[in-house]
Amino acid sequence: MAEDRPRDLVPREPIHRITEPIERFLHVEAASGVLLVVCTIIALVLANSAASEWYATLWKTKVGFAFGNFSMMYSLQHWINDGLMAIFFFVVGLEVKREMVVGELRDPKRAALPVAAAIGGMVVPALIYFAMQNGTEAARGWGIPMATDIAFVVGCMALLGPRVPHILRVMLLSLAIVDDIGAILVIAIGYTESLNITALFLAFGGLGVVYTLGRMGVRSFGIYVILGVLVWFGFHESGVHATIAGVLMGLLTPARSYLGENTVSQMFQRADKTLHGGSWINMHHRSDAVRKFTDSVREVISPLEYLEGTLHPWTSFIIMPIFALANAGVAFTLADFGEPVAIAVMVGLVVGKPVGILLMSFLAVKLITKTLPEGLSWSAMLGGGFLSGIGFTMALFISGLALSGPVLQTAKVGVLGASLIAAVLGMAVLIKVLPTPVGSSED
Repeated sequence: MAEDRPRDLVPREPIHRITEPIERFLHVEAASGVLLVVCTIIALVLANSAASEWYATLWKTKVGFAFGNFSMMYSLQHWINDGLMAIFFFVVGLEVKREMVVGELRDPKRAALPVAAAIGGMVVPALIYFAMQNGTEAARGWGIPMATDIAFVVGCMALLGPRVPHILRVMLLSLAIVDDIGAILVIAIGYTESLNITALFLAFGGLGVVYTLGRMGVRSFGIYVILGVLVWFGFHESGVHATIAGVLMGLLTPARSYLGENTVSQMFQRADKTLHGGSWINMHHRSDAVRKFTDSVREVISPLEYLEGTLHPWTSFIIMPIFALANAGVAFTLADFGEPVAIAVMVGLVVGKPVGILLMSFLAVKLITKTLPEGLSWSAMLGGGFLSGIGFTMALFISGLALSGPVLQTAKVGVLGASLIAAVLGMAVLIKVLPTPVGSSED
């Protein structure tokens, strides 16, 4: 009996029975959001159970190394927030550059709406939070409600399926990219207290070397990894948050492929002749030939596209869940949701985000674009505005930079509460206002 799909060229092994379901899960658009939710629930359960002391002690465990008089011994949570998250921000930098080079942010007129919406979605929540906390020790947390968690937004849209118009997806993704740029600037400028000029010089010197080697055509990933670690170390020791190194390295990654499609096609033809001409069997150093061929094939896409595709699963399914496990565990009671800091965060994200997005979008339409893109309505923008109030990863990250002690704990409670409320409201509005696709049915 014939199979429904062409037989895979790769031989099927017993291990594939385990890996194939995992691969299918990883390709589900909402999967990373689901995993984030699971890890958040695990962290909350542990932080509010008999294991809470063990949970807190685990992330405070000192990890590092010493070399002579120099040592880097930090808590496990510090390595996650400053080390692993630098890789996350590297991918953010790649996404930002892609959007600026080939995406929606390339065309100034098309970019006007998402840029304006993102600015409104950052400024209004920050002003609301600051107004509610002005004069208190928590006022430093003004950057907390500015961020949008793109993983959760994408997950919510995936759950709604084909009823979400493509233009709304593009709008929210572009908005989130600009949001990320704003969050990066907030981290770099708003939460840097002191500078070590020597270390900062080392960091920017490393970035200069990266730029120069890129212009010279150096393609070795190994060299750039070493330089990336050097740049990260420079920023880490400078006082500027180390994750900025990841963003800047991402922005320096070339967005142009080294080889054209015709060149690679010719290489495939040459490889075919080699394999079928009999010379392959007697060829010396076949491993070198294979390595050169695979390296050349990789160059048909840009380093940016290659690295984004390679690292995105790692950040979505490893780094962000680990970050959630280390940072989302907050011991709380229902009364904590009534604390002033928690209320300020929730009002900023749930109210400030949609208000700011709609207000600035209205001004952008009136002054620049003259009309909303085809297929996008103001009611859909409202639903998208609520979804943008899902702060989570970036909001928790900025909370840890801005605050400490009990105030930090209540701010995290506000982030979790606001993200849940924003997700529910956003989904409810979009279900109400978006038409059901033709051919689908609802119970």
